[in-house]
Amino acid sequence: MFATPVVVRHFDVCDYADIFQRMQIFNTSRIADTADEIWLLQHHPVFTLGLNGKPEHILDAGDIPIVKTDRGGQVTYHGPGQLIVYTLFDVRRNQLGIREMVTRLEQSVIEFLAGNNVAAAARKEAPGVYVAGKKIAALGFRIKSGGSYHGLSLNVDMDLSPFSRINPCGYAGLEVTSLQQLGINESVNNVAVALLKNIQHQFGIERVSIHDR
Repeated sequence: MFATPVVVRHFDVCDYADIFQRMQIFNTSRIADTADEIWLLQHHPVFTLGLNGKPEHILDAGDIPIVKTDRGGQVTYHGPGQLIVYTLFDVRRNQLGIREMVTRLEQSVIEFLAGNNVAAAARKEAPGVYVAGKKIAALGFRIKSGGSYHGLSLNVDMDLSPFSRINPCGYAGLEVTSLQQLGINESVNNVAVALLKNIQHQFGIERVSIHDR
């Protein structure tokens, strides 16, 4: 599907507002031959509220900052130990729709988990990936001027307690889980490398160019 190499950038633990601004700038400055990019990173603790997000789904933010963002969806939590995958794709050039973007990323996670002997599934009415009813990966996108940004978060080895201070993705009582809780004891970096291969498979990306930042 992707005719040209995709640039893959590995970041450290990043401030959400800073990366959010960088994604917007990247998308608005994109030209016809701008390479597609995938950003792999973690965030400092933050609650993010999507375009349709209702403040009442934040039950007790406490000392965790809240950032309003322009992705779809409700509220979620990001923090260290969670792998973030931002997909900055030219959806026109690659003939990708939003539903297809969601499905291919969900299947990337499901494929990764299957390779670790964990059965997982997606839900059409509530995008994301679930294991025994518990959410392990969340998705949210913005498509603007023919480009996509935002993407996927996968709980690897993190403190899950902040999720109890919100209604995750707008669902009261929704339980969450992580790779560590499922017995998959891998670092975020190792999971990023492995999951990238599944993403390449699902999107038909034959070549990538790896960069630090």
